[in-house]
Amino acid sequence: MATTYEAIATVEVGSGGAANIEFTSIPSTYTDLYLVTSLRSDRASTQDGLTLEFNGSAANFTRREITGSGSAASSSSASNAFAGNIDAANATTSTFSNQQIYIPNYAGSNNKSYSADSVEENNATAAYAVLVAGLWSQTAAINRVTLKSDNAANFVQYSTATLYGIKNS
Repeated sequence: MATTYEAIATVEVGSGGAANIEFTSIPSTYTDLYLVTSLRSDRASTQDGLTLEFNGSAANFTRREITGSGSAASSSSASNAFAGNIDAANATTSTFSNQQIYIPNYAGSNNKSYSADSVEENNATAAYAVLVAGLWSQTAAINRVTLKSDNAANFVQYSTATLYGIKNS
């Protein structure tokens, strides 16, 4: 069977920024969800972190990550919904990080896994690439996905996110 991607919704942050990006009323008619983003925050740093919420909850998440900076690599695990690094206010001007987040079997009755691939754009000595494998230990179908800054910063104008539904056709 062929796999079909259908755009469910796209959000582009307008002038003034936004504290979060949210997709609501996600239909349960797909097998998987795929989220593609281009993000930058106004945090006074070169980088910020990206956090997920499912159905309005940031609880019951665990994750494992591997990070490369261009000169070193590391790995870690934690109990949070981290989904990668994003460019912040002190990163190279007008650059945006890119993320891809895959959520298989989002409407099933088992715990929900996700994987994230995140790359910063920065003309400096360190620009991070992060791979994340995460688990949301809840069995409810996911009907809302929220993206937030790890540091309560705002997403800046022109940050975008598109949510796709994937189904076998």
